[in-house]
Amino acid sequence: MLSDFSLISHAAAAIMFALLSVLVATRYLRRDVDRALFLSALVTTIWASALVTQTLWDFPGFFIRYFLELLRDASWITLLFAMLRDSFRQGNITGRLKRVLGTSAVALLVLLVTFGLLEYFAGLSVLDGKTKVLGQIALSLLALSLVEQIWRNHPGFGRSSLKYICIGIATIFAFDFFMYADALLFGEIADSFWNARGLVNALLVPLFAVNVINTRKQPVDFQLSRSAVFHAGTLVFAGGYLLFLSIGGYYVRALGGDWGEALQVLFLTISLTFLVTLLVSRRIRAKLMVLISQNFFDYKYDYREEWLKMTRELSDLSQEPPLPQRVIRILAALVESNAGALWLKNDQNSYSLNSSINLTMPKYTMIDEDAELVRFFRDREWIINLHEYRNDPVSYNLVEIPDAISQTPDAWLIIPLFLDNELYGIAMVGNPYARVELNWENFDLIKVVARQACNLLAQADAQNRLSRAMQFEAVSKASAFMVHDLKTVIAQLSLLVKNAPKHRNNPAFIDDMINTTEHAVRKMSNLVDHIRKPSRDDTDTCTPIDLAAMVAQLVEHYGRQQPPPQFEGTAESMVVKADAEQLRSVLGHLIQNAQDATPADGEITLTIKNTRGSVVLFIQDTGSGMTEEFISTQLFKPFESTKGLTGMGIGAYQAREYIQKLGGNIDVTSEPGVGSCFSVRIPLIAELAKEPTNSSVSDTPQPKEGVN
Repeated sequence: MLSDFSLISHAAAAIMFALLSVLVATRYLRRDVDRALFLSALVTTIWASALVTQTLWDFPGFFIRYFLELLRDASWITLLFAMLRDSFRQGNITGRLKRVLGTSAVALLVLLVTFGLLEYFAGLSVLDGKTKVLGQIALSLLALSLVEQIWRNHPGFGRSSLKYICIGIATIFAFDFFMYADALLFGEIADSFWNARGLVNALLVPLFAVNVINTRKQPVDFQLSRSAVFHAGTLVFAGGYLLFLSIGGYYVRALGGDWGEALQVLFLTISLTFLVTLLVSRRIRAKLMVLISQNFFDYKYDYREEWLKMTRELSDLSQEPPLPQRVIRILAALVESNAGALWLKNDQNSYSLNSSINLTMPKYTMIDEDAELVRFFRDREWIINLHEYRNDPVSYNLVEIPDAISQTPDAWLIIPLFLDNELYGIAMVGNPYARVELNWENFDLIKVVARQACNLLAQADAQNRLSRAMQFEAVSKASAFMVHDLKTVIAQLSLLVKNAPKHRNNPAFIDDMINTTEHAVRKMSNLVDHIRKPSRDDTDTCTPIDLAAMVAQLVEHYGRQQPPPQFEGTAESMVVKADAEQLRSVLGHLIQNAQDATPADGEITLTIKNTRGSVVLFIQDTGSGMTEEFISTQLFKPFESTKGLTGMGIGAYQAREYIQKLGGNIDVTSEPGVGSCFSVRIPLIAELAKEPTNSSVSDTPQPKEGVN
């Protein structure tokens, strides 16, 4: 019954692969991949046919069937290399890797065939049954590794061009791997595996046919990275290790007697734990990557991967870990290390220790500006290998290494960090996990990464300095505003002191002095409160205010100075919501500025008009006036003034800022030699706002002719 099933199974495989051979040969032989698939299908047809004839007529013998199976495996591996051919030509995979992989496959096949020929013709039994099975397992693992590399490294949008062929080849060799691994474990090939093998191969033929039809015009292109070789090598190693583990477990159980099963469980547990430890060990990974770079690739680094890794690390805006520590990690990782330190230039032009990772060294170390190492780096951008330096100091011009570095036990590389042509910092890298042979490629990449990292370090330092400068600027700005308010209060009190000897016996002067002093105290108290609570919302102190009444009081107050302002008021109440003290200070400042800019024989006129929910106060003078350029570029900017050294230039800015907080604005029209007109617009309280009767904003008074 089993022979009948095996006959049907392999006959189906022979027929299906024969049809595939005819399909490919008659229509699709334009690509190397198609020709390699034709060869694989043809050899597989011959192999399956031999198994059919052996079942029917006991022909051919074992050696022919074994030889045909090796040819079948070789043809499918050839197909995998044909898929790699385009990438080899384009340089995506180096010639060294091609030679290593090709030599490994060919050498294994040649050895198996040679030993088989010696056994068949000369009677020399070089290979026993288990060795032949191990050879088949090795071929299966090699093929699976190639499939894994092809699939992993092919661009996602182009995987459809090789999806079916990869699945088909992987299934063929995966089935063989499990069949021979089972045979190695139990000493013979299981009938279930052997009889189903032909049908499994036959059912894969539609995958190959669909792939050829759908992708015959699409080139197979992918890039094999170091990461892919690492994963493939790990897969091969893990497969071999598990194979060894299965053999060891079998013999432990067979030789263990009554304790066999317990010893087998113990052996498997310890071995698997050891495997996991190897796979997660960073030191083992580093040694494997160094081995791969030295033997599989012409260039040591996958520059795309290194650049992306560095970009991800440096573009992280968080401070966990801080940027200097990330720079150390990046530089150390380039040479398979995880330790380092960083000295950066300080305000005294010396180099102080900023950060260190995994190194035992003092927290506070300094490299002087005039140190010999600093002068050495300024003359040449070299990377100092301390291992070479200790053996041959002459090669580094006998430069003296600072104690902060030379006394660090694990110090290895000293890297200069240049910002343009200036030495900005010094990095030190500790000993690597694995032995790394340094050459020009290592040094060039380290220098490029060091310069890029140095730019980011300098940028971060500049941002910190700018932040501190902005904080000081904010303090200076607040101080300027306070000084401005104090200057106003001092001017009022100085006027009282000046007039006191003349009017001390005048009761009206005494009353005015009391009111002025009370106003100064109130203003000073408000200023102190504002300093204590800078985040206080100004709207909390806003109350309804009759603007017309306030303007009338201001006109009376500033009427004692020349020229006295004239108020063309209205009996209509115009109520706005504001802080009485701040609004009085703002309007008083504008009136005072008008008096300062107007000669004693000039005119200052204040006019109030109601217009569509707002009240507009016009302050018009016949003073010196201002140019349009000054109004647009300087008037409302702090610390800009037309008063020379006597003015601070923040009154107008402060006035407009407060009026805008109330929802209004200040507009200015002016002409040099004619005069100026400030229009202060403030929203009326909604329920008290009235439509204007005979005035509007368009009725803005124009500056009057000056009287010169």
